[in-house]
Amino acid sequence: MNRLSSVRFTGIVILALVILLNIPYAILIQTFEYDDILRQPVEIILTKFQAGGVSLILTWFVFGLSALLFIPVSVLLHKIIARDDVPLLNIATTMGVLSGVLQSVGLMRWVFVVPILSNLYTAPTATSGTREAVSVVFQAIHQYGGVVIGEQLGQTLLICWTIGVSLVMQRSPLFKSWIAKMGLLTAPLLLIGQSELLATVIPTLPVVKTSAIGFMLWELWLLLLGISLLRVPRQRIVSNV
Repeated sequence: MNRLSSVRFTGIVILALVILLNIPYAILIQTFEYDDILRQPVEIILTKFQAGGVSLILTWFVFGLSALLFIPVSVLLHKIIARDDVPLLNIATTMGVLSGVLQSVGLMRWVFVVPILSNLYTAPTATSGTREAVSVVFQAIHQYGGVVIGEQLGQTLLICWTIGVSLVMQRSPLFKSWIAKMGLLTAPLLLIGQSELLATVIPTLPVVKTSAIGFMLWELWLLLLGISLLRVPRQRIVSNV
């Protein structure tokens, strides 16, 4: 694959990531009231999950797989902007790959763990003791798999990747300066928004809800990044060799 094709292909994969992330996410909003459902009691979450059936599990499965697409995005973007004098990019790419893995692992709990718990919880023969035990297990899995692995670690690495890649973009002829600045703009919003995660264990901690805005801007940035790679002039691609 020549350089022009690599740049264009990277743009396509980035756009595919944005699309594949948002399709299952939109379905989950409509069918599972995500992510407001996460603030409901365990009984409501597991009962609604059980009612969603196989289609809900498959939606979560696609959502979890789509997060893995961030791995090739990180690697491909590294390839087209890599320079020998930018070691920061190596660190950022590693963080991007790890972020994709961790976020996928966090999401996959809804595919391989929660269905079993919802079956046990909603079974006609389930006793109050069984439901209490399932509730404890669900909360532990949800906190560790979701909050710790998927959100705290996965998203922190995502923020670091965004900062590192955006800084390197400022020196690359492939991108206009405002693209890099927009990426950097999303990082503080995402970072401050993580106060919501700490508040799950430190209730007295002040919470600043900037995650939703931050992720909307981040996805818009990623979308514009992919489009820019599809439209970058050939001469600018050659000058980056």
